[in-house]
Amino acid sequence: MVKKIAFVFPGQGSQSVGMGKDLYENFEAAKNVFDTADKVLGKSITTICFEGPEDDLKLTVNTQPSIVTMSIAALEAFKSELDVEVSATAGHSLGEYCAMYASGVMDLETTLKAIQKRADLMGATKGGAMAAILNAPEGSLEKALEEASSVGYVDVANYNSPAQVVITGDEAAVAKAGELLSAAGARRVVPLAVSGAFHSKFMENAGKEFAGFVSELDLNDALIPVFTNVDAEATVLGAEFKNKMPKQIYSSVQWTQSVQKMVAEGIDTFVEIGPGKVLAGLVKKIDASVNVYNVYDKASLEATVTSLKEEMAAV
Repeated sequence: MVKKIAFVFPGQGSQSVGMGKDLYENFEAAKNVFDTADKVLGKSITTICFEGPEDDLKLTVNTQPSIVTMSIAALEAFKSELDVEVSATAGHSLGEYCAMYASGVMDLETTLKAIQKRADLMGATKGGAMAAILNAPEGSLEKALEEASSVGYVDVANYNSPAQVVITGDEAAVAKAGELLSAAGARRVVPLAVSGAFHSKFMENAGKEFAGFVSELDLNDALIPVFTNVDAEATVLGAEFKNKMPKQIYSSVQWTQSVQKMVAEGIDTFVEIGPGKVLAGLVKKIDASVNVYNVYDKASLEATVTSLKEEMAAV
């Protein structure tokens, strides 16, 4: 029985060459999104998504608008096949822009322009490092961050699940924290191939510049609450999004907390829309009792539509 559905949207790292191609070829609604992105952004997002090369797709200035375009194309294709009532939306880092679009905060053109500006500012900010920490023993993260801060700035970028966090900051401090966490018994420490220390104070200047851009945007109040990264709170007011969007660039992504809050609000079904299946896996690790579905190509879209129709018929 479906009680409450949330749409969730993935972030950077979920991209792959070829993403969205069969959606483009099979769903007019998806094709329209890609064609609009090419026109609005003045570059061929379709080529970058469908053909790459991977080195081009991996550039932050291309990755962010490409994932947003593909995710919104998948959303529109899904909506063209099934009309469901959605109780909440959320997105991981850049995925939050898809959530705001899905909730009616921004139209497609505004969403695309906003994510491109964000990508340009973040891509131009160099320096720092990030690492994923898997299964750190309880209490060891805080201790390691405190000790490593003696060699430089280090903080949590992403609370991805109870078993996975990503740390960010000065290269030496991130490396030191990683060593301390390995010694404390963390299962794995994985340095990430990123252009900069995202979601850290390295990004504060980018956030401030973005605030000027955001202040000019025309944002609506959300029709569906968006659980925002910076505080894991259900957000509806357009003015609040204007305040949170710049902060999100240099603040921790509270993904674990957002999913827990949504579950506490009665959400029992999560549909991840966009490339890959990373969020679906994280959601299950945060709360194994919920149902998760994916929409990333024609086959997964059709499977999700069939399953949700069956569940809704059983209510």
